[in-house]
Amino acid sequence: MYERKKLNFSILFTVFLLAIISIATIYSAQTYIAKDAGNLALKQFIWYLVGIVLVIILIKYKNDYLYKNSWFLYILGNILLLGLFFFGKEINSSRCWYVIPGIGSFQPSEFMKLFLMLSLSSMIHDFRMKYSDPTIKNEFLFLLKTFIILLIPSILTFLQPDTGCVIIYFVIYVAMIFASGIRTRWFVIAFSLAALIIGLVIGLYFTNEQTFISIFGTKLFYRFNRVFDWTDGSGLQLENAMSAIGSAGLFGHGYNKTPIYFPESGTDFIFAVFASNFGLIGSFLLIALIVYFDSKVIMLAQRKISDKDRYVLVGIVAMLVFQQVQNIGMTIGLFPITGITLPFISYGGSSLLSYMIIVGIILNISMEKPRKYKYK
Repeated sequence: MYERKKLNFSILFTVFLLAIISIATIYSAQTYIAKDAGNLALKQFIWYLVGIVLVIILIKYKNDYLYKNSWFLYILGNILLLGLFFFGKEINSSRCWYVIPGIGSFQPSEFMKLFLMLSLSSMIHDFRMKYSDPTIKNEFLFLLKTFIILLIPSILTFLQPDTGCVIIYFVIYVAMIFASGIRTRWFVIAFSLAALIIGLVIGLYFTNEQTFISIFGTKLFYRFNRVFDWTDGSGLQLENAMSAIGSAGLFGHGYNKTPIYFPESGTDFIFAVFASNFGLIGSFLLIALIVYFDSKVIMLAQRKISDKDRYVLVGIVAMLVFQQVQNIGMTIGLFPITGITLPFISYGGSSLLSYMIIVGIILNISMEKPRKYKYK
């Protein structure tokens, strides 16, 4: 069915540059990271090496292997999310990680993003193959089934709690369902209902705190507090990160010379470390590199490829762009602080390995030269 082409070296080289930036910036961030965390730059380097092995394995077995096992992976991901409530380690009031002695921590929600894409891609593909001109009833049942698939990991992840990953699940879902070609009316209805519910909840938060806490609990109230801190620029993270970036000028304070402390400097606020070191010029270059990578994936999705590949690429682009915009935006005070990391740059073994698997998927698609596809 496929004639394999050569590796896409432009994508590989871009990932290589992002890896160098990531490791170097994490090393710079270690000035303000607790010593007991170990050498995070070295760990990130090792995770990149492991990621390269995963890419090689995926290129060997091709994407069909993932598509055939998408439901197994989805079920496994949910089992792992559920197991966190019994075997996960609580860190910073969240139970999002398994701790593996001698190796580190493992965060299932990072891989669940990928498993969700694969499962939704299979569902959309089957639906489009079955119905060339679906009725409203057909579409409603399809949306109901896919929403249940979204809801299960979303609830499990929200209860950890990890609001950032839940938001990403929904971003992936909306993008992929939109790409499926269903009627626009469903999006109008869904967004109207969502706006109404969110408006009522936020209204209650601002008008009656005690009632809000009695209904939703103190944990959700705390999360709302964290999100709305950005509106007045308050909070140690945001204030210090903006000070570090704002004082950097055109060329920055110099490598490994972050001038002020802020929490999560190696993960959520890694962009602030980079911007403070390399200034406005360096930040523009990094953003240009990110945009270049995204544009290569978007161009790939516009080629004549299988519908499963196209739907997965839509999910990948939606996830990457949202995380990039949200992370950089929250770092400079444009968006609420949600704990969403910067793909390929922020420290994190689980997230990096999931992104490297995505790189393998992208490379496989770029190497495939489809001879004949049947589109519905």
